[in-house]
Amino acid sequence: MIDLWFVIIAFLWTGYFVLEGFDFGVGMLSPFLGRNEGQRKQILQTIGPVWDGNEVWLITAVGAMFAAFPAWYAGFLSSFYLPLTLVLAGLIVRGVALEWRGKLEHSADRAWADVGIAAGSALPAFLWGAVFGDVLLDSGVAALVGGAFSLAVCLLHGAVFLALRTEGVVRRRARAAAMGAIVAVIPLAIVALPSIPREGDAAVWIAAGGAMALLAAGGSLIWRRREGWAFAATAGAIVLASAALFGTLAGAPLPGLTLAEAASGPYTLNVLTWIGLAVLPFVLVYQGWTYWVFRKRISAPGGAAQVQGAQAGIGQ
Repeated sequence: MIDLWFVIIAFLWTGYFVLEGFDFGVGMLSPFLGRNEGQRKQILQTIGPVWDGNEVWLITAVGAMFAAFPAWYAGFLSSFYLPLTLVLAGLIVRGVALEWRGKLEHSADRAWADVGIAAGSALPAFLWGAVFGDVLLDSGVAALVGGAFSLAVCLLHGAVFLALRTEGVVRRRARAAAMGAIVAVIPLAIVALPSIPREGDAAVWIAAGGAMALLAAGGSLIWRRREGWAFAATAGAIVLASAALFGTLAGAPLPGLTLAEAASGPYTLNVLTWIGLAVLPFVLVYQGWTYWVFRKRISAPGGAAQVQGAQAGIGQ
């Protein structure tokens, strides 16, 4: 049960990294790729129906840590109180700005909302990498490298997502942004990914190497205008990087703390397992259905491919 719940928590964190990764990237890029109001609306409508659902993965991951591994939860949150508080602040600012923006009439007010969206996306994108880099190596330098790497990957992932979901000039700018991001991602990956595995962890080394290969493939595919495959490559790279991360943490999720020491009792884990079996499939089906419904490309307001039913706070 202990190993099962560690895998479940790793899966939830991985889903969060993949889904919020492109959310963060889109938020950071929106003020720069959208040169007028119509283009900014087009950009934000790509995440309008899904961004808040993507954050559920974080809530579920942290809740599962609290229930299944209370010592890990307590040690993790108390060790990184300030950066995790800043992550929460960034998410709040971003959420308020996304909802608030569609209700504003003046361009100056919308500009402030755009700043909030970009800053509220950049802060957690950097800090999650910094936190987990510090957990792995207990080093300020590792934290900075991890933060820079996660920020660059989110920019790449978000740019590829925009190229996949938009039409016209925004699509072209998104492809150019992705090509620019890959120039930063590859050197950072060469530094960051080999630092994740520990000596003798062959599977973790393979996962880290695979993540690096998929990032390079994503850059090649976006250059060839194969946006769907490029998005699959960047998403796969995040999955493999997360697998390497949690594969390394499986031995000790925090320094001096093993999974067995961190875990709840057998009765609690058994109850959690039944709850997870009952709830998790419905969550996955609902999320899959949401992405299927909003799968079409989005044009500038008034275009033929305008997605119907975009979230009112963003699409109006």
